[in-house]
Amino acid sequence: MSCVHYKFSSKLNYDTVTFNGLHISLCDLKRQIFGREKLKPANCDLQISNAQTKEEYTDENALIPKNSSVIVRRIPAGGVKATSKRHVLAHKSPKILGSPFR
Repeated sequence: MSCVHYKFSSKLNYDTVTFNGLHISLCDLKRQIFGREKLKPANCDLQISNAQTKEEYTDENALIPKNSSVIVRRIPAGGVKATSKRHVLAHKSPKILGSPFR
């Protein structure tokens, strides 16, 4: 039996998923983690990255080698939406009489 060790970023200890073969696909790993942790895929998705290299696995068909360690983060279903607009507020320091910061 092969295994992958996973840990949620907020936890201290690793849990283990077992499987047959030399590697497991990302979608199969997510499915097993959802089952073990009693999570519902409709409520959230899982962001999985390699614990050593910090590389994030994004392709559902990506193969994760046996004996790997991964970090799992729960994210909203549908992923995190990036905003295209940035708001930058200009901040001016008030001039105070007698202040050395004029």
